[in-house]
Amino acid sequence: MGASYYQFCPVAKAMELLDERWTLLIVRELLAGSERFNEIRHGVPRMSPTLLSKRLNQLVRAGIAEKRDDRYVLTPAGEELRPVVEALAVWGVRWIGELGDRNLDPKFLLWDMRRNVASDALPAGRTVVLFVFPDVPSRLRHWWLVLTPETADLCDTDPGHEVSVTVTAGLRLMTGIWRGDLSWQDALRSGTLTIQGPERLRRTFPTWFASPIAALPRPAVPGSTGGSQVG
Repeated sequence: MGASYYQFCPVAKAMELLDERWTLLIVRELLAGSERFNEIRHGVPRMSPTLLSKRLNQLVRAGIAEKRDDRYVLTPAGEELRPVVEALAVWGVRWIGELGDRNLDPKFLLWDMRRNVASDALPAGRTVVLFVFPDVPSRLRHWWLVLTPETADLCDTDPGHEVSVTVTAGLRLMTGIWRGDLSWQDALRSGTLTIQGPERLRRTFPTWFASPIAALPRPAVPGSTGGSQVG
């Protein structure tokens, strides 16, 4: 538990627990379905394992989560944070539009895409998607999503399967598409994103993923006909 605000206000009491660095993002990961330690780490890749373990233990002691063997599961108290986290997501998309370069992370982007696969839209069998980000260091440039209607795996090394579709785009652009700042169709028309593969897969590819934030409404910008733009 963080330092006390010494106020009886329930907002203050809640924030004594939740405003410690990373804590609410860990809750976000648990709400998104991550349960095992390494799954949670994928969602907070810049957090040290030691600090993650400490924060998880704090959540367990506070009654927000419980540990079952090697899994961390939210309690009813933790589940009641869902509308809080969802409201923060809506507010962040609507009012915090600027992304610095340090906010861009291919691993987190593709992890979020991996857990928001529209399974019903996938082709039958195994589909391998190679993402290429030409504007990032070579060690972070190539990522593979191995998809079936039942499973989705993210790989940072070649999994050895034949690639079905190759997607090439700048990291900022791809992040903007996932956030809903730009549509797949507009990016394709502009030539800033390319999808290579059989025509039937290229045509349906944008339907394979369902971003939970892309459809959130943006505030009207004076003098503009649309939402925020991707630079």
